[in-house]
Amino acid sequence: MERESMEYDVVIVGGGPAGLSTAIRLRQLAQEKQIDLSVCILEKGSEIGTHILSGAVIEPRALNELIPDWAERGAPLLTPVTEDQVFFLTGAESSFKTPNFLVPASTHNMGNYIVSLGNVCRWLGEQAEALEVEIYPGFAAAEILYNEDGSVKGVATGDMGLDESGQQKVSYEAGMELHAKYTVFAEGCRGHLGKQLMEKFDLANDCDPQHYGIGLKELWEVEEDKHQPGLVVHGTGWPLDKDTTGGFFLYHLEDRQVALGLIIDLNYSNPYLSPFDEFQRFKHHPAISKTLTGGKRLSYGARAIAKGGLNSLPKMSLPGALVIGCDAGTLNYAKIKGSHTAMKSGMVAAETLVDILSQGDDGGKDIEQYAENFRTSWVYDELYRSRNFGPVLHKLGLYLGAAFNYIDQNLCRGKIPFTFHDRIADHATLKRADESRLIDYPKPDGVLSFDKPSSVFISNTNHEEDQPCHLTLKNADIPVSTNLPDFAAPEQRYCPAGVYEIVEDQGEPRLQINAQNCVHCKTCDIKDPSQNIVWVVPEGGGGPNYPNM
Repeated sequence: MERESMEYDVVIVGGGPAGLSTAIRLRQLAQEKQIDLSVCILEKGSEIGTHILSGAVIEPRALNELIPDWAERGAPLLTPVTEDQVFFLTGAESSFKTPNFLVPASTHNMGNYIVSLGNVCRWLGEQAEALEVEIYPGFAAAEILYNEDGSVKGVATGDMGLDESGQQKVSYEAGMELHAKYTVFAEGCRGHLGKQLMEKFDLANDCDPQHYGIGLKELWEVEEDKHQPGLVVHGTGWPLDKDTTGGFFLYHLEDRQVALGLIIDLNYSNPYLSPFDEFQRFKHHPAISKTLTGGKRLSYGARAIAKGGLNSLPKMSLPGALVIGCDAGTLNYAKIKGSHTAMKSGMVAAETLVDILSQGDDGGKDIEQYAENFRTSWVYDELYRSRNFGPVLHKLGLYLGAAFNYIDQNLCRGKIPFTFHDRIADHATLKRADESRLIDYPKPDGVLSFDKPSSVFISNTNHEEDQPCHLTLKNADIPVSTNLPDFAAPEQRYCPAGVYEIVEDQGEPRLQINAQNCVHCKTCDIKDPSQNIVWVVPEGGGGPNYPNM
């Protein structure tokens, strides 16, 4: 069946902070210059914001530039930061509070806001629509389209109404092609189309491998006397061991709600480590449980974050397209923030595109001037100053790394005249199971800690069951022939949603994929030691439905 097509000047893949900011800035400039510029956004979630998961403390710098009167327009930045606290958890019962003067300056949050990033994106979506941006939620960009000369022509949405074997059901609808002069890929961390472009155009050839963490988050309603709106708590230490880096956050929002999360760097080496179970036992630490006890868990989710920073930033332009935001890896790991940098990368993209399109450009070019425009923006300077933060922790460990980062961030303002690198990809760091320590995780108590099924349930995750599995394997034998004997099937543990199980089938082990549970975190695509799992989009609208996350 021939697919229908639609033509635009710019097609944006992804309705997160980067994509929405690109669209808004494009239309703002089009109105200022009085040029006709058609813009659309494709969003795989059922609506804008449903797939957005972040802490989140947002730095308003980019928003101030994009929409200076955001407060008057009712942007949901309701809780300004009133206090910063940083803790080091020295054991299951012990901790100490780090004096503020010893904390790297980049992690200070005064002037920032505690938000639901999903709600911020919903509001940004309203601003985009008011500027006549066409937004198509529930339509997943499944395929990149190319012109005859090899430049990006646009994208095609996935077919709807295919059964598990790929055959057409009664409800079948063919995907639609969206053609554009330029396509902007803003899918978020480990975007599956962005990943294809990196490989096809060798965009990451001259940079370090991208590095990732998995962020697990819960939203709680706590007792009134334990709630302190505007309090931001960060920390590190227990339950992670000396060979595993990461940290936690606890943010007090409005309405007696707190956002709680644990980020674990995906360069960990023990295949028995389970990020989900580390998160659940972390909540029993007295420094955390004192806030949660008597409260109620409202929501759960998980998402990978790209934390390689400047050293891992690929070439962001290619013929007919740009790759921006967390799809490229613009998050500032030293600040544990990526929304403002993603937004600014999109704004720079929009300004670059308008410059060339207003001169009659007909598309398909490699807009190499984007790199120069990005380099001269404040976002590049910010990423440059934080370029050593993550690699130092990987190279020197927590204690020496923290000491270096204090000197680098506070005394040298990120301008130490040398650069650390980490050139080992996260998937290559796992040790063999027979060389690793088993981890005995306590059973959840159903009060502070919970199991995966109940957690996935409150993420409101849903997929049409009778559809092709979106968690594909390059080689169906590898999970049992390699991952099971060598690494004790780590996919059973690094997945935070119980998607992967080793089951007995006629006395033989077999990998079972429970794709309906997938929260779209992308950890499997990143951490699989054989790089055998490839995440592709399911039917549009499937996945989590995060409220207030």
